[in-house]
Amino acid sequence: MIKPDDWKESAATGALLALLAALGFSLKAIFVKLAYPHGVDAITLLALRMGFSLPFFLWVGLREQRSGNRLASSDWGRLFLLSCFGYYGASILDFWGLEYISAGLERLILFTYPTLTILIGVLFQGKPFARREGVAVVLCYSGIGFAFIHDLGLSDARNVWLGGGLVFASSVSYAIYLAGSAPMIARIGAMRFAALTSLMSTGVTLLHFLSTHSPRAFIQPLPVYGWGLAMAVFATVVPVFAQSAAIRRLGAGRSSLFTMIGPLLTIGFGWWLLNEQISLAQMAGAALVVVGILTVSRR
Repeated sequence: MIKPDDWKESAATGALLALLAALGFSLKAIFVKLAYPHGVDAITLLALRMGFSLPFFLWVGLREQRSGNRLASSDWGRLFLLSCFGYYGASILDFWGLEYISAGLERLILFTYPTLTILIGVLFQGKPFARREGVAVVLCYSGIGFAFIHDLGLSDARNVWLGGGLVFASSVSYAIYLAGSAPMIARIGAMRFAALTSLMSTGVTLLHFLSTHSPRAFIQPLPVYGWGLAMAVFATVVPVFAQSAAIRRLGAGRSSLFTMIGPLLTIGFGWWLLNEQISLAQMAGAALVVVGILTVSRR
């Protein structure tokens, strides 16, 4: 039997892990923006990120594969398809978008993926659309509108629309990945699923890189390796495992509430490390998006 003090300690640890995951995910756009001035392009930087992450996910994947049930060929096909939408497709579209827009706007657009996952379920999986979900959609996209106003006042309008469109496509790709992942996670487990899809995404990313670049493109200035490694460790591996551990202690619903701080952290880091300006419109947009996601996440 779990004692009250033990439960409190477990809940406190879960909260810290969830905050650590939110911090790590919020730093990803910052690391990308810090690497770009050194001349690296999106696919090379993504290949470095996935390559540095590979040993960690390979270790987990091999461990989980030995202890899990044997997968059918159809399972491998579904995993590969989801990998193309998830860690590869969503990431490369996001990296491309970050060439044109601020880290703060990028994070706000990406943060709409829960509403997109709901819309995919309604349109293609026959799920109901509740009033609360409609309110969340209106709040989220109103918030993005305010954030767009902020960026349009600072950058070329064409770049803002192009970058915003690419990041929104990234969010759609990730929502498709999430909507299709639930049955596979139920079959093979969350950690095994995450490890296998990560390994497949790494393979697809490296294939993309080698089909468009010479292997000598991996020769980059030292800071690019540093930011790529930081992205792999602190914005990929650590938050993925911290989030999984937090979910085990708090449950998915309570853990997701801590992700609400993510857009605000990205905006703050963008102001501190990238000299991105903060405006009232941007903060109003961030507040609307956070309230929208909080509304749709409530149980």
